[in-house]
Amino acid sequence: MPDFRLNARALAIADRLADDPTRFGVEVHTLTNGARVIDAGVNAPGGFAAGHAVVDVCMAALGEMSFTTLMIGDHAYQGVQVLTDHPAIACMASQYAGWAVHVDEFFAMGSGPLRSVALVEHELFDKLAYAEQADRGVMVLEGRALPTDDVAAWVAERAGMPPSALTFIVAPTASVAGGVQISARILETGLHKMDALGFDVRLVTHAVGTAPIPPVAKNDLRAIGRTNDCMLYGGQAHYTARADDATLEALVPKIPASTSGDYGTPFYEIFERYDRDFYKIDKLLFSPGEVWLTSAITGRTFHAGRLDASVLRSSLFG
Repeated sequence: MPDFRLNARALAIADRLADDPTRFGVEVHTLTNGARVIDAGVNAPGGFAAGHAVVDVCMAALGEMSFTTLMIGDHAYQGVQVLTDHPAIACMASQYAGWAVHVDEFFAMGSGPLRSVALVEHELFDKLAYAEQADRGVMVLEGRALPTDDVAAWVAERAGMPPSALTFIVAPTASVAGGVQISARILETGLHKMDALGFDVRLVTHAVGTAPIPPVAKNDLRAIGRTNDCMLYGGQAHYTARADDATLEALVPKIPASTSGDYGTPFYEIFERYDRDFYKIDKLLFSPGEVWLTSAITGRTFHAGRLDASVLRSSLFG
């Protein structure tokens, strides 16, 4: 597989954020061990421009995101459209939030291209057959606290880099930038579901999807509910894959969120029902609400799933 230079691509975007903090509503500071931290919503206001830039960093500039208006039921929502011609690399090797950064009291989910260097998620990267060497790395953290020197040192050790080579971008779930970057994971959620079902996501050649952007919630717990509902009840994804009709026809009904018995109520209620433990929730739930699969071999398209305007409206504006 070619070297996509994920960290170099993402670093160029991170540099633009750091070079113009006023425009993006971010704050930039350097830890004593040299790691750079870009705050896109913890203490800084962040915003839509910052969220767009964070999406580009997460996907290492291998995807395109645009803001759009989505009609779901009788209501119009502000949303995102995301597309990529490199789904497995952009979404799974870079964007996927698969690295849990837990150092003392600090916890955040880590995404971005530094994952392809550290290879902490070795099983996933073995499947993708992708690894990268880089002199500098970029990680996006979804959390409420900014990383400390100890956190930077912990990450740096696993990535085989000095802390001074690292850039962290932080956006909480309950922030404008955080909401944008989570909604832009609509393609990633479907690919992750395909991977969990045993389908080789490297066969997916192109992808495009949409999802609403949630209004900022009063706290991160409520924001977790809203951001998930934007995927489950308002998210749509269309994938093109080098696979035959029989394979895709059998796969597509297994992908949408509606395959889960938990589907049909706001995610916050589901989360509370399972004592706020993600690991107790049915893994089949986490996926776009509606999915299309097109065979690059035959040109046929297969569809499954549905949106639920009522649950979405209740979650975001109830």
